[in-house]
Amino acid sequence: MKLDTSGLETFVPPSRGFNVLPSDFTALPAFDLPGCTDFDGFQKNAVQMVKPAKGTTTLAFIFKEGVIVAADSRASMGGYISSQTVKKIIEINPYMIGTMAGGAADCQFWHRNLGIKCRLHELANKRRISVTGASKLLANILYSYRGMGLSVGTMIAGWDETGPGLYYVDSEGGRLKGKRFSVGSGSPYAYAVLDSGYRFDLSIEEAAELARRAIYHATFRDGASGGVASVYYVGPDGWKKLSGDDVGELHYKYYPVVTSSVEQEMAEAPVA
Repeated sequence: MKLDTSGLETFVPPSRGFNVLPSDFTALPAFDLPGCTDFDGFQKNAVQMVKPAKGTTTLAFIFKEGVIVAADSRASMGGYISSQTVKKIIEINPYMIGTMAGGAADCQFWHRNLGIKCRLHELANKRRISVTGASKLLANILYSYRGMGLSVGTMIAGWDETGPGLYYVDSEGGRLKGKRFSVGSGSPYAYAVLDSGYRFDLSIEEAAELARRAIYHATFRDGASGGVASVYYVGPDGWKKLSGDDVGELHYKYYPVVTSSVEQEMAEAPVA
């Protein structure tokens, strides 16, 4: 008996042999370079063209009663205002908050991730993580993603066993400890108000008003900042939101409209 193995044989079409490759198969891929004299400058301009334009104003400072944190609520995409109600102050735990500047999605995700890690630390060690430890934890995470396109500029503010703490952390892995910080496109204007009115012995009401006024002046001069000026206070009992005022209403509070009296009525000139 003979087995029929014809179904197992492969069929090769006689059109073209596999040993003959196309002439351009082994050629290196080529593309035309842009017709410009300064190719390095062209690359730099191209990167700037696709770079996302964003802006915000956030600030925080330490005073004798604790930490004041304030921020606006505008999200922008270049010249387009995408939202006026973004929550830029994120609660990490009952004694610690963070601000967001840069990419909204990056900041929100990594703050939420930091909150999870802080809670796990508390469960494992039976004590809350310090502000120093939380900021270092975030800085290490962001450093591991350096160069991958993250856009984060945040301040971690809180109260721990050593008292108030304030750190600045960015997506390059940078981490700074300080008494006063302002982050975002409106920060130069906010710094001007903070530097002129800051004192360590401010009361809570005075500190909140200073932060509110700094956010207002930044939103008045920076087109990428606006919306609502939110002010938080972090003290020994945790954080508390003090106010959230529309910057349009703050404008008329700081610069009320004064009706000027008519000095002289207009009258027709006598005919000569």
